[in-house]
Amino acid sequence: MLLESFLEMLNSDTYLNHIFLLSLDFLLLFILLVLLVFKISLRNLLSYGITKLSISSTIFNGCLSLGYIVFGVWKLKEQHQEYELVVHGITWLFVSLFISLRKKQTFLIVKIYSIIAFLLAMFLCITSMWKFKYDHGNAIDLLNGLSFVGAILLLCIGFIKGSECDETCYKPLQDFEDGITPFANAGFLGNLSFWWLNPLMKKGKSKTLEDEDVPHLRLADEAGTCFDQFNEKVDMLKRKDPLGKLSILMAILLCHKKSILISGVFALIKVLTLTTGPLFLHTFIKVAEGRESFKYEGFALTAGFFLAKCLESLAERQWLFRSRLIGLQVKSSLTAAIFHKQLHVLNAAKKTHSPGQIMNYVTVDAHKIGEFPFWFHQIWTTFLQLVLVLCVMYYSIGVAASAALVIVIVTVVANSPLSKLQLKYQTNLMIAQDKRLKAITEALAHMKVLKLYSWEKHFMDAISKLRSEETKWLSFVQTQKGYYLVLFWSSPILVSSATFVACYLFGVPLHVSNVFTFLASINLVQQPIRNLPDVVGAFIEAKVSLSRIVKFLEEPDMHTRDMKKKRQDDVNICINCTDVSWEMNTLKPTLKDINIDIKHGEKVAVCGEVGSGKSTLLSLILGEVPYINGTVDVYGKIAYVSQTAWIQTGTIQENILFGSNMEPQRYRQAIERSSLVKDLEMLPFGDLTEIGERGNNLSGGQKQRVQLARALYQDADIYLLDDPFSAVDAHTSTNLFNDYVMGALSGKTVLLVTHQVEFLPAFDSILLISSGKIMESGTFDELLTKSEEFQDLVSAQKTTSDPKCQEVHATNKRPMEAEIEFDNNVSSEERDDVVSLKGDQLIKAEEREVGDAGLKPYIQYLKHNKGFLYFSLAVIVHSMFVVGQYIQSYKLAIDLQDSSVSRLKLIRVYTVIGLSVILFLILRSVLAVKLGLGASKSVYTTLSSSLFFAPMSFFDSTPFGRMLSRVSSDLSIVDIELPFLLNYTVGSIIISYSTYVILCFFAPEVLLIIVLMIYVTILVQRYYNASAKELMRLNGTTKSLVANHLAESISGIMTIRAFGQEGRFFLKNLEFIDKNARPIFHTFSATEWLILRLEIICTIIMSSWMLGMTSLHSGSSGLTGMAFSYGLSLNAILVWCVQCHCTLENSIISVERLEQYMRIPSEESELVQTNHPLPGWPTCGKVEIRDLKVRYRPNAPLVLQGISCTFEGGQKIGVVGRTGSGKTTLISALFRLVEPTDGKIIIDECDISTIRLHDLRSRVGIIPQDATLFTGSVRYNLDPLSKYSDDQIWNVLDKCQLREAVQEKEGGLDSSVVQDGSNWSMGQRQLFCLGRALLKRSRILVLDEATASIDNATDAILQKTIRIEFADCTVITVAHRIPTVMDYTKVLAISDGKLVEFDEPKKLINKEGSLFRMLVKEYWARVEK
Repeated sequence: MLLESFLEMLNSDTYLNHIFLLSLDFLLLFILLVLLVFKISLRNLLSYGITKLSISSTIFNGCLSLGYIVFGVWKLKEQHQEYELVVHGITWLFVSLFISLRKKQTFLIVKIYSIIAFLLAMFLCITSMWKFKYDHGNAIDLLNGLSFVGAILLLCIGFIKGSECDETCYKPLQDFEDGITPFANAGFLGNLSFWWLNPLMKKGKSKTLEDEDVPHLRLADEAGTCFDQFNEKVDMLKRKDPLGKLSILMAILLCHKKSILISGVFALIKVLTLTTGPLFLHTFIKVAEGRESFKYEGFALTAGFFLAKCLESLAERQWLFRSRLIGLQVKSSLTAAIFHKQLHVLNAAKKTHSPGQIMNYVTVDAHKIGEFPFWFHQIWTTFLQLVLVLCVMYYSIGVAASAALVIVIVTVVANSPLSKLQLKYQTNLMIAQDKRLKAITEALAHMKVLKLYSWEKHFMDAISKLRSEETKWLSFVQTQKGYYLVLFWSSPILVSSATFVACYLFGVPLHVSNVFTFLASINLVQQPIRNLPDVVGAFIEAKVSLSRIVKFLEEPDMHTRDMKKKRQDDVNICINCTDVSWEMNTLKPTLKDINIDIKHGEKVAVCGEVGSGKSTLLSLILGEVPYINGTVDVYGKIAYVSQTAWIQTGTIQENILFGSNMEPQRYRQAIERSSLVKDLEMLPFGDLTEIGERGNNLSGGQKQRVQLARALYQDADIYLLDDPFSAVDAHTSTNLFNDYVMGALSGKTVLLVTHQVEFLPAFDSILLISSGKIMESGTFDELLTKSEEFQDLVSAQKTTSDPKCQEVHATNKRPMEAEIEFDNNVSSEERDDVVSLKGDQLIKAEEREVGDAGLKPYIQYLKHNKGFLYFSLAVIVHSMFVVGQYIQSYKLAIDLQDSSVSRLKLIRVYTVIGLSVILFLILRSVLAVKLGLGASKSVYTTLSSSLFFAPMSFFDSTPFGRMLSRVSSDLSIVDIELPFLLNYTVGSIIISYSTYVILCFFAPEVLLIIVLMIYVTILVQRYYNASAKELMRLNGTTKSLVANHLAESISGIMTIRAFGQEGRFFLKNLEFIDKNARPIFHTFSATEWLILRLEIICTIIMSSWMLGMTSLHSGSSGLTGMAFSYGLSLNAILVWCVQCHCTLENSIISVERLEQYMRIPSEESELVQTNHPLPGWPTCGKVEIRDLKVRYRPNAPLVLQGISCTFEGGQKIGVVGRTGSGKTTLISALFRLVEPTDGKIIIDECDISTIRLHDLRSRVGIIPQDATLFTGSVRYNLDPLSKYSDDQIWNVLDKCQLREAVQEKEGGLDSSVVQDGSNWSMGQRQLFCLGRALLKRSRILVLDEATASIDNATDAILQKTIRIEFADCTVITVAHRIPTVMDYTKVLAISDGKLVEFDEPKKLINKEGSLFRMLVKEYWARVEK
């Protein structure tokens, strides 16, 4: 009974319906009357500040009300007695005026009133749709439908805050002189139409956009705000459930729940308005057949269609724009969270999360999670749309719609196992990608070492094997995408065929109106269904990426070290620990029984053999050691100088200030006391000279002294100096010790780790460490008296020298003060590596393409591995698919009107054609996968070869982050996104333009309008492209800044934490994230700006076509229905086309960026690559240097100025000189890391510039200045090419004093070496490098300050080992320790790039004015001191 009453109420012709509506109308009028009389005066009720939205609502609803009143009066005149229309028109007029012109004080009342009006309009709309089911409808039903649009406007007004409506809507659109995006101040209509973007688009058309042209984000969208909000929600969840597992996903949802809800409302409006399309089609076909309900119904339908499509477009643009904005905020907050975590995470976590993986979390994973909000609402809107479409189908074809439902269910069920497989494949792909990225990160960071050892090809091959594993999983992922493409693209075809078969079986009559209403419904859901593979893929990728990021964010943080107030007993450092270890549950701790108290102002030296735990002691004080049993208390501010210098990309001044304010006097003192004055004078821009990444355009000594200046400028209480003098010569180290340690740091607490025992007498206390224990502590004299080990350490200093050297020093001795207090005339630091000479700065702004690159990047992509062939075939196959679909529809349209064609034959032909086009889909998927995999393999091979064989000058001048962003995010885009995007884009273009052709074919009268609109479309797209291209490129360059800053921060994390600079680095990271987010935000805003305008153009085209079809001719209703069904989906196709095109344009920038690094000139010419030396070369080891001149860049000053000398085979040559004289440049020239400007080097009668680099470097041994270990095992680090047996390796370890250390490790030769060898001490790393040389046993061996970080006793043993093992070889040694070369055959002394002297050491010592004699005297003066 109730159901019958309800159904009767829905029928607009019944009295029950009329009474119900009249009751609601009178209720609304009564409420309004009460408000006017009792509650609010008219003056307070109405707003004098009328907004644009209010004006729009007033005009629209006013016209609607007048329509009701006029139509009601007309009906009354014809004695239909439909007076309720007049009442409803008057009610709607007053209600709309009240809501539209309200004041913000009446906000709550308006909210309630707008909801009631919305429900009334919805009821009217439902009654009209119900009437359509049983009748043809009339003008009243059209008015009822339009009232729903008016109600939505009223609802918008009701739910917009007063401040937004009364103030924001009135604010004029501002240009962005203040730097903030106009979006922050745009009004409602400005937001709705993206009018706020016009100033930027205009600027982009008039000039090439640069970074400073792009406005800043709103405060709400900045990374800092997003991160704070994210952290707040995380803390809230922790408080709610302290013991439960933290849900990062829940925190993200809580942060953005309001934005998600608002975008969801827009998505709902879009779906509802989209579903009206088939109803318009149903009515329009009747009009085309001449069955009009009233005069001018065609025009009314056109107007209604235009309004519905405009509303649909506006809603969809807001939905997608807001979703993208949420995604950007999520990406920014996660990127910030990852960076913040790596600043505070325990060092133990770095074993499971390598720098390469952390980089991947930021460049790949955070990006994928940020992309997911764009697809989020499509999950439920697709299913809602399917439900609504099924309802329309049921309305048009009745029970036969069940067949469509069955096919949809089968599709969903078939998708389930595919989704699980996709999840598995995606997870494995990310793991493989991590491994490859970790390896390539390590290789690129240590490229100089790889080149010196000639290992670059081996490492490239090893990484290629990892890439092969990655490619295997990539092929699975891409194949899975192909399956999805076939499944979801074919499902609409199967649905239509199955439904027509069901119509035949159920006896449902097929005629033009119901068939094309059904097909139009199918066309509407085609796009959401086709997007399902992307939705599923995005969901799986986001799920995998989120789990990886969550795993990292859940790692424990290190204990925060707060600066404590000084104790009353003036103690700065107090340590009481029984066990200290870098690893949990280790049986052998790194340090044991450490109990020390260091008072304020004390100078404490730490000494001991290699690997004894000296650096670990400093790490313990810094709080870096993860596992300790005991307490460590530090009172005061710390400054730290690491053993391996860490220098930031930037100017020398920025590195010294390190975030502090400039105080000229203190700054000058820091430079002077660090012996940097002369160096800065020699640099092209002084202290404003840009330093390359990791300080690669400074020498080792310069980098250390910049570190010392940085520490001194901080004016700390405690100074921890980890062997800072090992990289400088005796003269410089003496100056530094006197001026810096004893002078500038007088009154400061100093812990100095050192192997230079000559400095020890000046210290208040000395800690002698051996095997992780403090064996002895006391003053120099006390230890000399009571410790035999210390006596051996000190005596080793003298026993390493030649007695003749000491004798000469004794006879030439001057007063001690004169020896020590040298003038601070340090010559320019090793211009060896100073690439940044007079001229431009070394580090250039990142290169990017400018202007419209046209088809160039596409051609670059398709030229790889038969790309053109696969792409051409894919285009042909897709064209066949589209043509097949049109033939299918055309045949259906003709046969429906031909009564002679049986319905069975019609359905059979339709189904056969449908199954045929599915074959084209399968073929297209196969071609897309082939294209993608082939291009990926070729791009990677070319890129890796280009990088690994690039000259060292490229690595010196290119920040690490730029390379990393290309081998991670850019390569990932080319691997995963580009092949299908390219196919989708071309396919969408074919479909959209073929739809235009069909519309023109069936209504040639509107050809002019369609052509005009297409022309306008092209103009708008060109206008858009001018700005969008540059915004996309800026996105590419700015994301390198984020990657570079992250990589730099990871490598210098100990220094950052020691100085307490985590906050500043985090703020800098936020700045870079925002800098990257700005072009991203304006890129997707510009995309929505473009699509909105193109959709309006499409709506105009379609409306014009409808007018043409109704007013000019009726034509065939079947063909009209076919054309209209395709025209209805024109907006959806266009949106898809533009989205694909914009995404493709964004992604193709990655090809541009990769291409830049795929054409780096090789360091070796093709001619030389085929020139091999004789087998066994070099046989003698004779080295001739003839007039050698070297400069690092064209037009730069010469670094080596005409050096000529000969090293006979088997001679031992020592290369000495002041710090910065050119010693390392000579070694670089010998290995051709830098090519001579003039002159040549000849080894055994063979000019090294005429042979292959691999032959040269593989046959000359070296122990480099930078001791580098790679991730892997001990065996792998000594013998990566697997040339030697275990016995040979153990024998070498014994000679290198490493056998005991390796045996103590679990696994022996298979024991692990973590990234950068950080689980081995610096001295041990240098011993490994010696081991490599001993295994290689080359005829020529070069030692580049190879034992600088080794204690004197170990150095003496090693020098003896080298003399024995390489007795018949040519040995060239660059040494700061003068005794090392005293028994050499000859000494080569270099000063300012010139050969000063070359003779036997004893002759040079006895020669007055000799540079070598001076260096010897300086060294022994320091020792005696």
